[in-house]
Amino acid sequence: MQKHSFLAFLLAAGVATSAVAQQAPEKTKVKVKRKNKTEAPAATAETAPAQAAPAATADFARTYAESITQADLRQHLTVLASDTYEGRETGEKGQKMAAEYIANRFKELGLQGPVQGSDNPYLQHFTMVRSTWADGATLKVGGQTYKWLTDFYAAGSTGFAQETAIQPVFAGYGIEQDGYSDYAALGDVRGKDLLILIGEPQNSKGTALLGKDGQGSKWGQDYRAKLQMASQKGARSVFFVDFNPNSNFEKMAARMTPYISRPSIAFKDAAPGTGRATAFFVSPAVGYKMLGATAPAVTKYTTSVNTAGKPVAGPFKPAKISVKAAKKTEDFTTENVLGYLEGTDKKDEIMVLSAHFDHIGIINGEVHNGADDDGSGTVTVLEMAEAFTKAKAEGRGPRRSVLFLTVTGEEKGLLGSEYYTDHPIFPLEKTMVDLNTDMVGRTDKDHEGKGDYVYVIGSDKLSSQLHQVLLDQNQKYTQMDLDFRFNDPEDPNRFYYRSDHYNFAKHRIPVAFFFNGVHDDYHGPGDEVEKIEFPKMEKRARLVFYTAWDLANRDQRIIVDSNKK
Repeated sequence: MQKHSFLAFLLAAGVATSAVAQQAPEKTKVKVKRKNKTEAPAATAETAPAQAAPAATADFARTYAESITQADLRQHLTVLASDTYEGRETGEKGQKMAAEYIANRFKELGLQGPVQGSDNPYLQHFTMVRSTWADGATLKVGGQTYKWLTDFYAAGSTGFAQETAIQPVFAGYGIEQDGYSDYAALGDVRGKDLLILIGEPQNSKGTALLGKDGQGSKWGQDYRAKLQMASQKGARSVFFVDFNPNSNFEKMAARMTPYISRPSIAFKDAAPGTGRATAFFVSPAVGYKMLGATAPAVTKYTTSVNTAGKPVAGPFKPAKISVKAAKKTEDFTTENVLGYLEGTDKKDEIMVLSAHFDHIGIINGEVHNGADDDGSGTVTVLEMAEAFTKAKAEGRGPRRSVLFLTVTGEEKGLLGSEYYTDHPIFPLEKTMVDLNTDMVGRTDKDHEGKGDYVYVIGSDKLSSQLHQVLLDQNQKYTQMDLDFRFNDPEDPNRFYYRSDHYNFAKHRIPVAFFFNGVHDDYHGPGDEVEKIEFPKMEKRARLVFYTAWDLANRDQRIIVDSNKK
């Protein structure tokens, strides 16, 4: 799953800012730490004879759900999250090994490979561009030249190939929402380069003005929200500066260097101007130079915003600057893995069961295996595929067709699911729902010492019927605590926008995202199989299956009857 907070996201996910993100550099000899290397286990193929009359009952739901076992989940996860797979970095060797493993498992189960024209009908290939920052990047302000990775750094798939003169536009905190807009007084910012403050305004009590219940808002906790807004406005680039006296830019830049040096990726066929603005991060000293201001002047400005409780015109006259930050590019291919189970009397309607099988690869010589993120979701999809194919083999296959979709590039900005929904194998208008599983093998701090739970996100956003099906299946079978807190549109974590279901939701396809929350090993080298809590994972996987079984076999397709944020 994609990273969240500004600091944690930069440190662990590698300054990825949008549907453009960082990727491990080409490796020579990598020193791999830990663990034995496990080979893929053999699997017994399921056959799929001719269908008998549909027979979808609660007893059958339980029968096939119970075929999803801790032992099988562990067996698959021990392979996919082993050092052999090198952290499954998008476009790299380990990701392709994982794709082959999943495709072979789908084939063994008797699923169809639905991708026409591919060298492997289970693989949906697409071309990406890998880019790295070239040597010689510079930033000049007022006749002074500043150094790359010392005074400034950047993130994004584009840069400035030649030294380019820029007249920055000060955009305050870069916030726009109901009742608060830094953009209202700026006019058209298309093609412009913005200077935006990190952080957010505070109220008289010293808490976030735009937050909820005293908590920070998405604007203060995640710079990506500001970058996304600037990109929607058409800005060419954004220069972020953090004037917080407790921040240490020099230390941050040093810690970020290995991540900034890693490649970013973007779609090869992306139309010009469709990506996000390039994000630059500059030191406070550079920020003051760019603003033509002193520390007291900036403090006076932020205090005036806090006092007014709304944007205040900045007194600054930003200085002209010049910047050069070129990128080197190369093409590569990656792939989604698809397995298709044809339904019976309602086979033209499609249910998608999704997870992402990529992770973040090798960083500083350590394999980041992503057992929870999202090995757990991937093997859940494999187990549900086995349960449904077993049902079909015994004459009780689903009425609707099921697409088991494991995608690449989620950690790089939900790229694999974006590619699928932009190039669907089955018409999106025939796609009824996506149940997405991303991190279901651990326990977060809020639920330590408590009973079984799972976060469910988005189930009520587009279809009240989907939400009710989920509630009913949980009450009947798994009886877990369903935690819906992240459905709050003001949730600063923005989890609803951070996994692959969102690319279906954008097309008004109902979704539900199953999630265990973050933990200390999130996007770290400690996300290993031995820390997975398989009893909880089994129960969560079965809940997804029960929900899927109902949706696949009900008489009427669930309808879209709402459009919640």
